[in-house]
Amino acid sequence: MRPGPNNALTDVAGLRVGHARVPGALSGTTVVLAAAAGAVAGVDVRGAAPGTRETDLLDPRNLVSTVDAVVLAGGSAFGLAAADGVAAAAYDAGAGWPATAPEFICTKP
Repeated sequence: MRPGPNNALTDVAGLRVGHARVPGALSGTTVVLAAAAGAVAGVDVRGAAPGTRETDLLDPRNLVSTVDAVVLAGGSAFGLAAADGVAAAAYDAGAGWPATAPEFICTKP
């Protein structure tokens, strides 16, 4: 197999890749967006203390057959929280499973 011109994820047709980082920090978040139809994905979680979110959905026994985005971030609580913004943007764009955004109803006693 020959590498593409950049030898990177950006060489894969249909994928969009973005990266954000905090200036001066050795950390960042990379988001890989699939084409409108989604992409087939799998996961192999390794390490002594991995932090993952929604990776169990990729088990072949579950209903999810494609993904709309993959978030690569540090495994801390802050890294996991980075997926919140991606999930909100995907929801706003109509991607993913049909769902209702959380509603908070306050009533007086």
